Amino acid sequence: MSKAAISIRVFGFYLLGLGAVLTAFPNLLLRLFFIPPTEEVWIRVVGVLVFNIGVYYLFAAQAEAESAFRASVLTRALVFLAFLDFALLGLAPPMLVAFGAVDLAGAIWTWMALKRRAGR
Repeated sequence: MSKAAISIRVFGFYLLGLGAVLTAFPNLLLRLFFIPPTEEVWIRVVGVLVFNIGVYYLFAAQAEAESAFRASVLTRALVFLAFLDFALLGLAPPMLVAFGAVDLAGAIWTWMALKRRAGR
């Protein structure tokens, strides 16, 4: 498995865990990050979507799907920018940026692995 695939695989497992917690125990996670609890179903809907995206990441890693790796670098960086914008506009608590930072860190890891792979 390439280093880029390993970065995608690790991120896929992160998404599976995050999605499972958001689906089953959303307020536990929200409280840990100082985000107000909610009884709305939407946080659980997001959890299911996050979990499913994690499954895609695991399959992409297994298949060494480099085009998916490159797309993930862009989309994960965009998640960070969107979450930062939401916080700056007062639409979401600033702690949401921490979730975006995890995406950005993963994107940078994958990007660096792809760069090294291309340099071979």
